[in-house]
Amino acid sequence: MMREADKIILHGLRFYGYHGLLPEEKSLGQWFEVDVEIWGDLSKAAESDNVDDTLNYQQVYKDIKAIVEGKPVNLLEHLTHKIILKIMELPLPDRVLVRVKKPTAPIKGPLGYAGVEMIRSRDEY
Repeated sequence: MMREADKIILHGLRFYGYHGLLPEEKSLGQWFEVDVEIWGDLSKAAESDNVDDTLNYQQVYKDIKAIVEGKPVNLLEHLTHKIILKIMELPLPDRVLVRVKKPTAPIKGPLGYAGVEMIRSRDEY
């Protein structure tokens, strides 16, 4: 049973990648920002104070970095999905939220960022 209040948060991860539809995005690249929330039962780690009883978020960071800095894709939707699939390979997550932001999206006009947010549950995989 999922403990709704238990989650690990990685916020404001920044990586340089070459994703997008436009040739300039694939050749010049741009910054991407990623936020991740991972729900799971953290009670064992809370009691034991042992990293083996929780999710190693340093490894999650490395996995996300490899994806965002890796092989270019066209869509933020696909990039977000790849990150979710990698996180769901781990034993802890019951549910994952991944938000991928493109602060310099090629949109003419003021823009904080363009982005995609997906939430997926363990039972979907």
